[in-house]
Amino acid sequence: MSSFGDHGNLPAARKASRRGRFIDWIALVTILACLFAIGSTLPLGTGIEQLKAWVADLGLLGPIAFGSIYILGTLMFIPGGALSLAAGAVFGLLAGVITLSIASTTAAALAFLIARYLARTRIEALATRHPRLGAVDRAIEVGGWRIVALLRLVPAFPFSAGNYIFGLTAIGFWPYVLASWVFMLPGTILYTYIGYLGGQGLSASGVETTGEIILLAVGLLAVLIATIYLTRLAKTSLRNQNLLASSPDEPNVDDSNRTRRTMTLALAALAMATIALSCQLYQKQLASIFGPPIIQSTEAYKPAPGSDSFDHSAFDQLLRKFVDADGWVDYQKLGEQVAKLDAYLETVRDAPFQTLSRNEKLALLINAYNACTLRIILDHYPVKSIKDIPDAWGSERWEIGGMKLSLDQLEHEQIRPKFKEPRIHFALVCAAIGCPILRNQAYIGEQIEAQLEQQTRRTHQSDRWFEYDRAKGTLHLTKLYDWYRDDFKQASGSLLNYVAQFSEPLATDIQRGQPPRIEFMGYDWNLNDLSKRNR
Repeated sequence: MSSFGDHGNLPAARKASRRGRFIDWIALVTILACLFAIGSTLPLGTGIEQLKAWVADLGLLGPIAFGSIYILGTLMFIPGGALSLAAGAVFGLLAGVITLSIASTTAAALAFLIARYLARTRIEALATRHPRLGAVDRAIEVGGWRIVALLRLVPAFPFSAGNYIFGLTAIGFWPYVLASWVFMLPGTILYTYIGYLGGQGLSASGVETTGEIILLAVGLLAVLIATIYLTRLAKTSLRNQNLLASSPDEPNVDDSNRTRRTMTLALAALAMATIALSCQLYQKQLASIFGPPIIQSTEAYKPAPGSDSFDHSAFDQLLRKFVDADGWVDYQKLGEQVAKLDAYLETVRDAPFQTLSRNEKLALLINAYNACTLRIILDHYPVKSIKDIPDAWGSERWEIGGMKLSLDQLEHEQIRPKFKEPRIHFALVCAAIGCPILRNQAYIGEQIEAQLEQQTRRTHQSDRWFEYDRAKGTLHLTKLYDWYRDDFKQASGSLLNYVAQFSEPLATDIQRGQPPRIEFMGYDWNLNDLSKRNR
C-alpha cells in the first residue's frame, strides 16, 4: 500500500487515468473556446477600462482594495485565477506583479497562521481525507523550506488548501513565508503577463505597432518557457521523493478524487457552453452591460468646406416653438405637429452626407440624433422615461444620409469615433432630465464651434451637472464624465484637466498639486417633459 492508494491493478488504473485525462483535456479545450467566445461577445474592454478608472480614482487604496478581495477569496477557497489575470489587466505588468505577489503571500501567511493556531482540529480532519498530505508532512520534516518551494512551483498542488496544510507541518513561519513568496513569483509573473496582454488587446488604445506586438509575444513566450522549465524541475524532484506519481500513467490522485475532478470539469464545460451560447443569442442586449463602448476618437473628415450644405431650418422652427430656454419639451403639443418632424427626418434621410464638410456632417448627425430621440418619444407618449421604451437605442430604424442606423450606432459608430470632439456629449440629448439641456435651436455647420462651446459652458454653470466644493475638496460631476471618461482623457490627458477648462478655482487647485476627490452625481432618467416640470 502506497501513499496514493492500491496500484495492484495498474494496467486498469492506467487505462482509467488515460481516459480521465482525455475527458479532462476535452473539457479544458471546451472551456477555453467558450471563454474566447464570451470574451468576443461581451464588451470586456469597456469593463476593464471602467475597472481601471475605479482603481485610479481610489489612488493608493486601489491596490489595497484589490489585494483585500484576493486575500479574502483565497481564505474562502475561491479560485484566484480570474483575479490574478485582472491584476495584469488593471494595474499593468510591474504594478500588477507587485500587487498580486503581496496579496498572494499575505493570503498564504494568514492561512498558515489560522491552521496552526486557530482552526487546527478542523484542518487536521480535512487533511486525514487526503493520504498524500501525510507524505508532504514527512517530506517537510526532512527537506524543510525546499519542499515548500518545490510545491509552490507545481500548479497541480492546490494553493488555497495547501496554505492551510502547511500550517500543520513542522516548518517555521518565516521560512515558509519566504519560500512561498520567492517560488510563487514565476506563476505570479505568468498570470499577470497574460492578464496584461489581454487587457492591452481589449483596451481601446491597445497595442498599436507590429513591433509592440512582437515584443509582448516574445516576452510572454520567455516567461512561459521559464515557468514550464521550473515546473518540470520541481515535478522531477517531487517524484524522487514520492510526492508525485513516478510516471505520467501512474495515478496522481485516488479514483474518487479523479472522478470528482473529471465530473467537475465536464460540468464546468457544459456551463460555459451554455453561457457562450446565451451571449451569442443575446449579444445585442449585452452590448451595453458595462456602459458605452470605449472608442478611439479620430478626425475622420477633412476640415475643408464641402460642396453642399444642409438646411436645418425646419427642425430649428420646431425646437424654438416646443422646447423652452431650459431644455424642457412640450411633447403634447409637438405631437400635434409630428408631421413636420417627420418631414424634416425625410430630408435627413436624403441628405448628401458624403459631400458635406466636416462641420456640416457633425451638425447633421447631432440634429438627427436629437430629432430621432424626440420622434421615438412621441411614438410612445405618454411615457415616464426613454428607458421604458423597448430597444430605444438599439433599433436600426433611422435613415440618415443613406445610412440605416440605430441611435447607438449613430453615436458610437458615426459620431464618437469620427470626430475628436468630446463636447458632443453635452449636445446629444436622450430625453432625460439628467441629460444636459436640449438646445432650442438647431446646430448649423458654420456656427457649430460656437454652439458646442456655449452648450458645454452652460452645462458647467449649473449645479445639476457640475459643482466644485472647494472647502471639502470634492468635485461633483454628471455621470456623463463617468461613462465617457476616455473621450475626455483623449482630448485633455485626464478627466480633471478637461473639467478644469470650465472652472478657474479647480484649475488653480490642480496646478497647486491639490486635485479634488471626484464624485459622480445620480442620473435622472425621467422624461424632460414640460408638462411635468413643476409637479
